[in-house]
Amino acid sequence: MSGATHAREQGSPLTFDNVSVRYAGRPTLALDHVSVVAEPGKMTAVVGPNGSGKSTLVRALLRRVALQSGRVTVGGVDVASLDAREVARRIAIVPQREEPVLPLRVEEFVALGRHARRSAFGGMSADDHAAVESAVARAGIAEAIGRRTDTLSGGEWQRVRIARALAQAAPVLVLDEPTTFLDIAHEMAVFELLDGLAQQGQTVLLVSHQLNLVARFAAHIVLLHRGTVAAAGDAEAVMRGEILERVYEWPLVVTRDPAVGAPALLPLRGSGRQRDRPSS
Repeated sequence: MSGATHAREQGSPLTFDNVSVRYAGRPTLALDHVSVVAEPGKMTAVVGPNGSGKSTLVRALLRRVALQSGRVTVGGVDVASLDAREVARRIAIVPQREEPVLPLRVEEFVALGRHARRSAFGGMSADDHAAVESAVARAGIAEAIGRRTDTLSGGEWQRVRIARALAQAAPVLVLDEPTTFLDIAHEMAVFELLDGLAQQGQTVLLVSHQLNLVARFAAHIVLLHRGTVAAAGDAEAVMRGEILERVYEWPLVVTRDPAVGAPALLPLRGSGRQRDRPSS
């Protein structure tokens, strides 16, 4: 894809507008009128404890669950009105769980990200090959490009999936827990990569448990609790002890990251809440 085309495709907001979802047989809504706006040029993060509805947002985007109310739009267009190929042109998604049906070479797997940009019967173009090479390099997995996916470690597999999403060259990138299985260095590398993409004008929506890294990197944070929005805003607005203790149902304090000064969550020992709290 040419640089001009890439530039035209930057700048698509992704919006969840009053989205409600109910799973069959469940008495309560998994998402209860949740609104999230991920804007171009920013990293937006959705956080919250297990069962708060984070991954349900991604399933709603993938159209794997029906919306009871609301809608999801990309660039102002209702995702429900787009076919799968057009969705893939606009949004690259790294789901939380995924296993290939058959083992593929890493290069072949990453090249699947180019499918929506190729003709039905066309082979890989020079631009396609260049996009794959760039994606594996940016994801830090270039050394594994000739290996089969069934020989990869958990961390390598996670980075290969990110590389496939990067190869799509979509203006919106959505990732559900992308740093699972990654060590500290690769975890930081992924956040640095996403931060760089956002600064270049891409729309980045991240679902993550890593509150302290989210506070460092995300411009906008949405905290979910039991299917509703408990707080939204920048790190200063969301990373507040009284809010986080209520949502996570665990004693904690919010301190300052010594490296960058961002708010940082410090969980306390449940059996010694008063003893572990720092004196004021």
